[in-house]
Amino acid sequence: MHDNETDAGSITALASETPFAGLTPEIVIAAVEDAGHPCDGRVLALNSYENRVYQVGREDAEPVVVKFYRPQRWSDEAILEEHGFALELAGAEIPVVAPLVHEGRTLLEFSGFRYALYPRRNGQWPELASSDDRLWMGRFLGRLHAVGRARRFQHRPMLSIVAYGVEARETVLASGFLPDYLIDRYAQVTENLIERMHGSGLAEPAADWHRIHGDCHRGNILWRAEGPHIVDLDDCMTGPSIQDLWMLLAGSRQEMRTQAADLLEGYAQFATFNSGELGLIEPLRALRLIHYSAWLVRRWNDPAFPRAFPWFAEPRYWEGHVTTLQGQLEALDEEPLSI
Repeated sequence: MHDNETDAGSITALASETPFAGLTPEIVIAAVEDAGHPCDGRVLALNSYENRVYQVGREDAEPVVVKFYRPQRWSDEAILEEHGFALELAGAEIPVVAPLVHEGRTLLEFSGFRYALYPRRNGQWPELASSDDRLWMGRFLGRLHAVGRARRFQHRPMLSIVAYGVEARETVLASGFLPDYLIDRYAQVTENLIERMHGSGLAEPAADWHRIHGDCHRGNILWRAEGPHIVDLDDCMTGPSIQDLWMLLAGSRQEMRTQAADLLEGYAQFATFNSGELGLIEPLRALRLIHYSAWLVRRWNDPAFPRAFPWFAEPRYWEGHVTTLQGQLEALDEEPLSI
């Protein structure tokens, strides 16, 4: 995200304590029918917190998935860039669940809610346990990034220490969630982490940053017989290539080295990777750790969040979080992952 970005396309605090309170099953069905899809009355809520996503049964057709966007989170222009990116990927025959077009539009509105319709796609969580699967995933991301480099986002965020680190830290410190005995420790360790990030290469966008998925963890990937699919581009942004790779690594340092080698071997078949970005893995992990807690703080008044994350308000969560942040500070002292 640009450091000076303050419009509706930025990460914002809660605009409403209950932004989806009026989104009843009747409105969900009426919205889908308003887009030209007669429904059979079946509505199944799917796993989503930031937005609301439902599978809706249709008469004489496969069910459709409808995604209602969180009010005031993204501008219309930012959402349309997400849709445009998905359609561009689909046009290049890269497996992605792209929005359906209704009367020339992908972003629709009904009863005050903005929404989009998608075809239903089933799949499994990607294990990436074999070298072949990791090579396949690397090829997939290389193709995605090759398309991502073709144009620039104008309204989507750019990866930023200020937005995802500094502002997130301030949100947590002002929230009242931190137990008193942890406030100073949290403040000190996050200050140290952010200081280290500024020396890592994340402080200013590099010339080769481009359009990326932005939140490429395994929960946002479906694995089917024909390989990986991207199911959600809600957090697409401008950033370094490694942001879409590092969250797929897990295990010991040696295991991650092996996994990264496979991913990058496949990736290199379709796109060039800047090996210097391997040094951004631990700074990016630190940034995500800080931002994640701030995200939960900002969304806590949405009733879905206390139900899904009841442990977040407990002191033991914050004790573990601060300990994890301190461990991450030590990780930044290690040599970057090498292939």
